[in-house]
Amino acid sequence: MSSNHKVVHCNDKDHMALTMFKQHIIDPFNKLSTWSNEHDCCAWEGVYCHNTTGRVTTLDLYSFGTESKYLEGEINVSALFQLQFLNYIDLSYNFFTTLSIPFIHNNFTTRLQYLDLSGNYGLHIDNLNWLSQISSLKYLNLSNIDIHKQTNWLHTLALLPSLSDLRLSRCKLTDIYPSLKYVNFTSLVTLDLSHNNFSSKFPHWLFNLTSDISEISLGGSNLHGEIPLSLLNLQRLELLDLSDNSLSGSIPSSIGNLSSLTYFDISANFLRGNLPESIGQLCKLNTLRVGNNRFSGGLSDMIFSKLSNLQSLDLSNSDFEFEIDANWIPSFQLSEIDLSNTIQGPNFPSWLSTQMSLEYLDISSTRISSIEVDVWSFVAGIDNIYLSNNSISGDISNITLTSTIISLDHNNFTGRLPRLTANAAYVDVSHNSFSEGLPNGWENWNELIYINMESNNLTGELPLDMSNMTILEFMHLGNNELSGNIPMKMPTSLKLLILRSNLFEGNIPSQLCGLTSLSILDLAHNKLSGPIPHCLHNITTMVSGETNSVAYSLVNIFNLIMKSQELEFKYIGLTQTIDLSVNNLSGEIPTGLFRLVKVRSLNLSHNHLSGKVLKTIGDLKNIESLDLSYNQFAGEIPESISTLTFLESFNLSYNNFSGQIPQGRQLQTFDAWSYVMNPELCGVPLTKNCTQEENPSMPKQHSGNDPFKESLYLGIGVGFAVGFWGVCVSLFLNKTLRYAYFRLLSRVADRIYVFVAVKFRNFRGT
Repeated sequence: MSSNHKVVHCNDKDHMALTMFKQHIIDPFNKLSTWSNEHDCCAWEGVYCHNTTGRVTTLDLYSFGTESKYLEGEINVSALFQLQFLNYIDLSYNFFTTLSIPFIHNNFTTRLQYLDLSGNYGLHIDNLNWLSQISSLKYLNLSNIDIHKQTNWLHTLALLPSLSDLRLSRCKLTDIYPSLKYVNFTSLVTLDLSHNNFSSKFPHWLFNLTSDISEISLGGSNLHGEIPLSLLNLQRLELLDLSDNSLSGSIPSSIGNLSSLTYFDISANFLRGNLPESIGQLCKLNTLRVGNNRFSGGLSDMIFSKLSNLQSLDLSNSDFEFEIDANWIPSFQLSEIDLSNTIQGPNFPSWLSTQMSLEYLDISSTRISSIEVDVWSFVAGIDNIYLSNNSISGDISNITLTSTIISLDHNNFTGRLPRLTANAAYVDVSHNSFSEGLPNGWENWNELIYINMESNNLTGELPLDMSNMTILEFMHLGNNELSGNIPMKMPTSLKLLILRSNLFEGNIPSQLCGLTSLSILDLAHNKLSGPIPHCLHNITTMVSGETNSVAYSLVNIFNLIMKSQELEFKYIGLTQTIDLSVNNLSGEIPTGLFRLVKVRSLNLSHNHLSGKVLKTIGDLKNIESLDLSYNQFAGEIPESISTLTFLESFNLSYNNFSGQIPQGRQLQTFDAWSYVMNPELCGVPLTKNCTQEENPSMPKQHSGNDPFKESLYLGIGVGFAVGFWGVCVSLFLNKTLRYAYFRLLSRVADRIYVFVAVKFRNFRGT
């Protein structure tokens, strides 16, 4: 925001106060470069002065957005209070960590009406008493600041007679004073106490306010109990957000008396029963969110007949029995609707096709199996479409989806993939039966952040150059029939790359080492050959563990092969994984692989890797799953493996390891299957004991020579050899003797057979 450049000059006292304020600020991006004696302070960044007096009235150093230049350090409130004509302060969304508590003298005066310190996440304020002296204050926003040590926050702020807008969201408050009956907020219009941890019932004082309060936000504040009928006293209420709590019971049947209500959100609670018919009387309502409760019963289109201003509707995750007339044309035009996890199918709800302003449509998990061709032309133009987890079938290869977010996963679609436009940001078509090749020119979708095409029947090769996809973070093409080489030019922004269970061949390109932000690299179950690239240690995310991703926020739940099973993860940014198993890789493990100290899972099994495993494997301190089985590794198991205290899944079987299994900690907790088919390996948990050479801890035996024992063993050996060959030579030279000998053996065999047969028959007879 630019400053107000006027001919009028800044007041000297204000100049001095602002200079004092700056002395406590750290400015890493040089945001306050204009704050110097070379410029009049009325021309400084964020400073606004009165047109005629030159006194500073506004200080606006708000910082927000991806390219914001934030400030750090201390907020010197005492310096700001010297600006006697200052009425507006906005320091929100910076990284201030300290606030100096000002000394308030008896003749203190201020004109401050607006104070916004929100979004300074590292800031703690232990004392709010100084605020009670700012009698002119109308707007106060301390959201995302820790003020939990101020035990009497409500009493302190109630002393502000002019306060009309109070926002304390995410302030770690724990006491909402539920038994207090009255609080003297005489001017309060807006109250936001959302996302705190009150663990309380509704406070009595909230519904006895003398002011004409119009907005109450208590979402995500751990409130429980029933919605009190006294709520209906707040006749001027326009916004009521009680979402994401533990409220029970039902919605008051006379909720329709809140005739000014425009925004009503009670989603994500434990409310039961029917939706009151009186909701249909809320003619001004534009947002209705009742999803994620335990509502049931019939829901007729008649309840919505008067809600002509409705724009946002959430009925998700409920057991409503929808009684919608097939020819119903609503009086409203929605911009967003969420019907997920309700029963709508088998056909697409026809009334939705009348909503021409729709930008967000979620009908996932609604048992829909059929969407008519003419309906697709309507769906294809919606900006955010979620159709996942249904049974929708058919060929949609002729459809062009212009959406930004496209979720068609877990259906029965066939044929080629639909055509997509370049503005697609999130595409999930996984778990269908799409076939043939990938869409032409998809490597030019430079807005794409997330793409998941796993578990289809896709064929063909990947484009050799995918570097145009400059913001792509998540790419999952596993479980298809893609072939050819892995492209050498991948998007450097990738944080997750899964190409498992395809037909890729050739070497792993060393250019993958340039994907420094990768958290998950899965190339398992292909036909890759050659060595493991020596440069994998350049993947810095697996060294530092630091990552920041847009795609991660788009993925709620993600399945990953780890610890020899498919596991479910809710935050994949903390799951650094490398899986190169079931390929034809050869050579030794590169030393750099063990520098990836943040890796939690490493699977190199079922390859042709050889050589020794270096002791630096012990540097993988965060490893939970390690599988080197079915290779040709040799030598001793490094002692350093025994220091991997987080190891839960471990397999070295089917190699050529030798010597004793290292002692101590967790290695003996794994069963013998982790070590089998290493013929020269010994020690617990294997049954094979180590020899004295292999186990230096065993007591040493006397190693001297004993002449008597040597003579005895020599005599026994010579006697056996002479006797054995004497019999053989006699049988060979004497034909009569040879026949007699073998007849004797035959008779003995017959007697044994008869004896066994008789005994067996007698045994069965009993």
